[in-house]
Amino acid sequence: MTVTQPDVSVIIGAYEAMPYLVECLASVEAQTLDHARIEVIAVDDGSTDGTGEYLEEFAARTSLTVTVIRQDNSGGPSGPRNVGLGKAAGRYVFFLDADDRLGPEALERMVAMADRNNTDVVVGKVEGVNRKPPQSMWGSTLERTDVFSSNIKFTLSAQKLFRRALLERHSMRFDESLWTGEDALFTMEAYLRADGVSLIADHVCYYLVGREDGKHVTKSGSWTLRFDSARALMTLIADMVPEGPRRDALMVRPFVVTLLPQFGPKFLKNSEKVRQQKLDLAKPLIEAYWTDEVAHRLRVHERLRAYLLAAQRPDLLLDVLEFIKSNETPEAVVEKKGRRLYLAYPHFRDPEAGIPDSVFLAEPREARDFPGYRAGSVDILLRRAVRKARRMLPVRGASAAA
Repeated sequence: MTVTQPDVSVIIGAYEAMPYLVECLASVEAQTLDHARIEVIAVDDGSTDGTGEYLEEFAARTSLTVTVIRQDNSGGPSGPRNVGLGKAAGRYVFFLDADDRLGPEALERMVAMADRNNTDVVVGKVEGVNRKPPQSMWGSTLERTDVFSSNIKFTLSAQKLFRRALLERHSMRFDESLWTGEDALFTMEAYLRADGVSLIADHVCYYLVGREDGKHVTKSGSWTLRFDSARALMTLIADMVPEGPRRDALMVRPFVVTLLPQFGPKFLKNSEKVRQQKLDLAKPLIEAYWTDEVAHRLRVHERLRAYLLAAQRPDLLLDVLEFIKSNETPEAVVEKKGRRLYLAYPHFRDPEAGIPDSVFLAEPREARDFPGYRAGSVDILLRRAVRKARRMLPVRGASAAA
């Protein structure tokens, strides 16, 4: 008897997943892709709420091929995913969280997309249920793209279709030493190694469910783990992409999503000890990876906070954070016949602070929301001004040399 290789191995890592697991598995069973072309590998990571028993019950009654693995709790999502990946036989793998669910026709559409374009990763549109997923990448369906030509760097969750041969060729697995951000590391590496990525923007392939009990893994963990995540992703990007604009374009993601949120309004509530620890952890990352091109790609309030971190001015940072916390809109200062627009956050043109005007200069996509702005040569002006501002920062390694 000939055994046909499945098209997709759906890997489900499950921990304390009831009752969400019921709808999750139902969404797999409802897929329009022939059940003979799907295998499910479900790993119960030491649950005590009936998750393992429900998985076994489901496996016994469904027409899908289901393998249930029960193990002691590993402490995070990486272990179960790696176990499932080690057992997978499909041409593709899809990592499905046990509290989320697949959209109708998701697997059929994603497999067809990958086969049609011979791409290694397919990113399917995500819709949130009591959660807000990333939005910026769903403008249009892209048959073939890459991480540099689209906004997919802002969707680094593991819930994608991956060609298994790509993962095996590069011995790719989830980093079990990370307690958060492990999926970002894995997915970014896949994007960078992939021979093409496809994006489905016109059909919901995945429903990201916010648990009412608040136990979703991405909401857990201390702030120190966020720095671990930022450091790991920045290091991966630096190792895989040569220094220059392409690397800087990717560095925007860990800056905006992981690092700078640690220096948002919640920083004001931190103790002096925690504030200093955060500053100490951020310092080597800022010194290594904050460049003119990264600064150019940030919004003004992001660039201003990064600048103050680089300049080691936490006193001024606190003033900026108080302003951001107030939800006030900064005054727009329009000059050069409308071609330059500055956002007057605290310490704008304050001689004692000495922050260059360029740090406050809004680039077109941010400036266009303010009256009086005329699209023009701001892009070139900003690049020149940011380079000048960078030269005014303390020289890297100067304190150590001293």
